[in-house]
Order: sequence, then structure tokens, then C-alpha cells
Amino acid sequence: MNAQLHPAPERQISRGARWLQALAPTASYLPGFPASVAVADGDLADVAVRWIALVPDAASRFPRARNGEAGLLEGWSLARAVREVIEADRNAPVKRAIVAIVDTPSQAYGRREEALGIHQSLAGAVAAYADARLAGHPVIALIVGRAMSGAFLAHGYQANRIIALDDKGVLVHAMGKEAAARITMRTVEDLEALASTVPPMAYDIENFATLGILWRLIDVESASEPVDADVHLARDTILSALADIQRDQTRDLSGRRAGANRKASADVRACLSRQWQG
Repeated sequence: MNAQLHPAPERQISRGARWLQALAPTASYLPGFPASVAVADGDLADVAVRWIALVPDAASRFPRARNGEAGLLEGWSLARAVREVIEADRNAPVKRAIVAIVDTPSQAYGRREEALGIHQSLAGAVAAYADARLAGHPVIALIVGRAMSGAFLAHGYQANRIIALDDKGVLVHAMGKEAAARITMRTVEDLEALASTVPPMAYDIENFATLGILWRLIDVESASEPVDADVHLARDTILSALADIQRDQTRDLSGRRAGANRKASADVRACLSRQWQG
């Protein structure tokens, strides 16, 4: 009796993958990384760039990380992709730029992930991005889709400058709506009602922009399938961010505390600083 043949899983094309292809059409993709971690080296207006994106991999050995989530393999691979750049440019007079294309629904929640130390894996990615920024590499994050939970912390949040598309499909939050509803013992509808009056609870990019974390919010024609004008706008904005980083020369993230809805946070930090120094 012949064994039944199962077709290979169809590969999803995510927003992140589309934007990476559009922004870096001639970049060279590096071998040796999981299919869920796209790493490419190329140029942007004569600026050397390492592009990094998390993309879906329906064939991943970890079922919880098949839709673009940041899982065990993804965290360590992000760290490797960034640390390779740090090491290669250690003695270079000009540090290569790193651009993180962000479109990830969550960190990977699963028993195997917890048992095998997903917290260490994602922390390794966070540390690598932070070390790159502190070493003088201009790090830019471009949010083109979802930037959720620990995945955004591991991939994009440590950037010198964060750019986002002004689109309803661009969502930023610490937790998905359904998970937040379970944790708070509320309905999704209740949370959405609260989000209309409490900006940090909202998921939409407009409310997130009021927190002062974004450097630029750009309006594109098609966020899901970028047209030429969208690509040109994103490239120009990335180049402007690179120039701004070079002018500023500040390698910390202190500039993020000036948002309209961050006054209380700034006051608390100032109070803690006075107490600590006193």
C-alpha cells in the first residue's frame, strides 16, 4: 500500500516579507538562518545596511512560531544576525546601519518555549540590538504590521529611531486583545471601551504615537502591498532617520520621553532621580 503523500506547507507572504523585498530588492540574503528569520545585506543610497525581518514559516519545528512569532530559534537568530555586524565592524570607522522590519504577532507561547528558555532567547536579541546601538551602529525599526508583546521588545524596540506606517493594520501593544481580556477578566469589548479613554491601552498606531516612542509616522497608499511611491517614502524616511542619528550622536533612548502622554512618566523618573542622587 502506498504511503499517502502530504503537500509541503504553503509559505505565507507577510507584510514584513513584502516590505523587505520592496525596500531591498537587490540585497543578498544570508544562508544559515531559519526560514523565519530573513537577513539580507545591501545598500541604501550608498549606505551599507543589514536588513532583518521575522517572517512566517509554516514548516517550523515549533508550532507556536509558525506565523511570524518570535520564538526560541528566532530570538537566538536575531541576536546572531546583529552580533555578526557588531563583530565585523568592530574596527570600522563607519558602523553599518541595521534596519529591523517589524511585523510580528507575538512571542511564541508554548510549553517547549518556556521549558527551553524563550526568555533567554529573546533577551539575547534585545541585548544584541542594544549593544549594536551603543557601539555606534544606527539602528532603525520600521513597523509595517503588528508589533506585539515580547516580539517587539526583541525585534525593533531597541532602535535609535522607530518609524511606523499610518495604517489600521499596524498595531502595537504588550499583549493581544484576547489574552489581555483573559488576564484582566474583562471582555474584549470592555478593553476597547477603556482604550478609547486610556491611550496606553489602545492598539492603534495613532494612540501609540502620543507616547513619544515613534520618530515618524508615515502615510502610505498600500501598507499590505507597497507601491513604488510607498517604497520611496519609506526609503527617504529611513535615510532621514540615519542622518538624524548622525547629527544627534546620542546612543541612549532618552528622546522617547517627550510624548504628549508621557508627562507622568517623566515626572516619576525625575522624582526617582532626585531621590537617588539625594
